[in-house]
Amino acid sequence: MPITIEFAVNDGDQTIKEDSVSLASPAELFDYIAPGGGCEKMPSDLSEIQFILQSPGHPNVTNPLADKRVTLQLGLVLITGSLSEILQVSQELIDKMGRGELSEAFLAAACVRY
Repeated sequence: MPITIEFAVNDGDQTIKEDSVSLASPAELFDYIAPGGGCEKMPSDLSEIQFILQSPGHPNVTNPLADKRVTLQLGLVLITGSLSEILQVSQELIDKMGRGELSEAFLAAACVRY
C-alpha cells in the first residue's frame, strides 16, 4: 500500500504545498516518523501534514464500508484512506506511541501528549 505524505504551510488565506514524500508501505511510514526518521526535518511553520493511503488493490465485496474513504485528524496530521487502512495504521500508531517509538517532532505535530 503506497503512502504519500504532503506537507503544507499557510500563507494568509492560501495553503501552499511545501513538500511531498512517497513511501512504499506502512513500515516505511513508521520508519519515517520514528526518532531519527525523516519527519524530524519538517519545517516548523507547517499548517498541515497529510498522510494519503492509497486504496486497496481489490475492493472488499464482503464489507464495502471497509473501503469507504475517510480522514482521521490528529492535530496537524490528517490521515486519509480507506476506513480499514486507517484503522490498522491508527492501531499501530497507538502501539508505537505507547512504546516511545515515535519522534518528538511527529508527536508535537499531532499534538499528542500523554
